[in-house]
Amino acid sequence: MGRNRRGYAGAHPTRHGVRRRAGQAVAALAVTAVVGAVTAAAPAHHDPGSPPAKAPLAVGYGGAVASVDADATAAGVEVLRQGGNAVDAAVATAAALGVTEPYSSGIGGGGYFVYYSARAHQVFSIDGRETAPHSATDQLFVENGQPLAFADAVTSGRSVGVPGTAATWQTALDAWGSRSLGQVLRPAERIARQGFTVDPTFNSQTAANQDRFKDFPATAALFLPGGQPPAVGSTLRNPELARTYQELGAKGVGAIYHGDIGADIVRTVRKPPVDPAATRVVRTGDLTAADLAAYTAKKQPPTHTQYRGLDVYGPAPSSSGGTTVAEALNILQHTDLSDASQVQYLHHYIEASRIAFADRGRWVGDPAFEQVPTAGLTSQQFADSRACLIKDDAALTSPLAPGDPAHPAACGGTGTAAPTTYEGENTTHLTVADKWGNVVAYTLTIEQTGGSAITVPGRGFLLNNELTDFSFAPANPAVHDPNLPGPGKRPRSSISPTIVLKDGRPDFAIGSPGGATIITTVLQVLTEHVDRGLPLLDAIAAPRASQRNAANTELEPALWNSPLKSDLEGIGHHFAQNPEIGAATGIQRLGDGRWLAAAEPVRRGGGSAMVVVPAQ
Repeated sequence: MGRNRRGYAGAHPTRHGVRRRAGQAVAALAVTAVVGAVTAAAPAHHDPGSPPAKAPLAVGYGGAVASVDADATAAGVEVLRQGGNAVDAAVATAAALGVTEPYSSGIGGGGYFVYYSARAHQVFSIDGRETAPHSATDQLFVENGQPLAFADAVTSGRSVGVPGTAATWQTALDAWGSRSLGQVLRPAERIARQGFTVDPTFNSQTAANQDRFKDFPATAALFLPGGQPPAVGSTLRNPELARTYQELGAKGVGAIYHGDIGADIVRTVRKPPVDPAATRVVRTGDLTAADLAAYTAKKQPPTHTQYRGLDVYGPAPSSSGGTTVAEALNILQHTDLSDASQVQYLHHYIEASRIAFADRGRWVGDPAFEQVPTAGLTSQQFADSRACLIKDDAALTSPLAPGDPAHPAACGGTGTAAPTTYEGENTTHLTVADKWGNVVAYTLTIEQTGGSAITVPGRGFLLNNELTDFSFAPANPAVHDPNLPGPGKRPRSSISPTIVLKDGRPDFAIGSPGGATIITTVLQVLTEHVDRGLPLLDAIAAPRASQRNAANTELEPALWNSPLKSDLEGIGHHFAQNPEIGAATGIQRLGDGRWLAAAEPVRRGGGSAMVVVPAQ
């Protein structure tokens, strides 16, 4: 396999143990992308005028946290330093992201939580996906016989699902945590009250949503001070969210699912508070108190496959992340990617993604409503029946027909092709490890950047627009679509928090935001690291390609401008440019007992990696 990742030493582990190959252009691009790779530790407290240092790499002892934001990562490390475990720190980090990354996450949304227990030597998962109201039908986004335009659905009460984030936190803490919800919310509550420093990413995301935000007074008051996006370097405070967190900590999640916070959510969804001067048509939703009361975050077994002697675990359906990553890995299982040319590596990775997405589209939905063949999709037998489609000298075309996991064909598909439906691209991911060896990979979301754009008045958080992840209508009327809306149904997700074990112990964990590109980001980072020998940070930094059973494979600029593009076009690939794909974070257990935390060096303004006790 060519795995050579244990040579980390000193403050710059990315500089050691990399197996260089002639012509391995992506590896070289990855290394040049890594900037400021220095170890960093989190202060217990910080002045909002002097935010924690932001670095994409940290190595040391006592546990590690990686997220997109320095304040949130510091909140997690603070909990670890005070004796909390990985679950406690993950919830603390997620709550802080709800303050500093409110356009990607928060208690108005949902997500998927994957956990390795060092005591049980077992991986568990929680499905905290939002659910549709019980009044929803497959016509939820159909008007006058036609599907709504996506732009008309996203900024509406109709797009809001029952939030699952708070239930996920409580479920995880009850099962595996060592601190109360109130205790782990305190760092986030403090950040909300004292404020955080606005960076260019926050400013640009606000500006991109300004036309939506200004139509909702509560949103405009919070995120458009003086009617404009907050200036870079200014301090943004959210005292309403601080009070909401305080109430949630004191009363528990019943405050959302049976209490006053939930009543405010229902009122906001059913009658969105729109500025009287706004011209936007904002459709109402039909969420009820009974919908909130019926919500549960589901503990369930994760998906699992073996790859190159490693055990790979991900979220089970309703997410398609675990099954699709597993199928793609199984398709690649019998191909030697370690010694392949960079063109052949990318070619096989792209084709495995294309095939796995064809099968995802046909088979994966909410298993409470759909017969999801999880065991079949993650089986080596089914993958082998699909892998034979890949030729070294010719690319497949999309949309590709799906296979049938229950009846694997000798080679090829047995169904009718259907295009991949649209999925919003904004979420946030965090990875955590503690001194006992427990690991959390957790991806949470409110769907697109800014969610529905509707802030719950007096509560300080945005509501999701997650129901737009349903198919508004079948992608192909001749093909069963498992992702149509339904009463209490969870829309299909691509969230892919992934934990990888070696010999039964954590090796590394990764995840990313990015809608359907989450799956391809996790797959590419994993194969760059395991097969191509890139250190974890370099694998995260490497330029990306994303194929999702579409006519064009998306390329980031570094690949778009690389000779690799024309080489791949020579065997039949077609491309479109995407300025940024994903924003991964990860942790890794090193051979000497240290933890390595890694985050994006550049994407989304760069992420933040910290450890409890830095080690040179």
